[in-house]
Amino acid sequence: MWRSFFLAIGAYSCLLGVEALAIERAVLKADALGSVQAKVGQEIVPPEWAPWGMLAGGAVVMLYSITIPQRVKG
Repeated sequence: MWRSFFLAIGAYSCLLGVEALAIERAVLKADALGSVQAKVGQEIVPPEWAPWGMLAGGAVVMLYSITIPQRVKG
């Protein structure tokens, strides 16, 4: 269970890193916010280090998940 959990967290982090490389800024719509009180059209601008940090961190976590031993049933 832990192995798959860490693999999923690492893959998600890598995907967010790739997405942050592809976009310059993200603009949130009011419909997507739901009950959260925020400004309409609020912009999120990832810092320059964020894409590479998420890619590197996700890769390390995925490599760590491979080294976790599987449970032996029997």
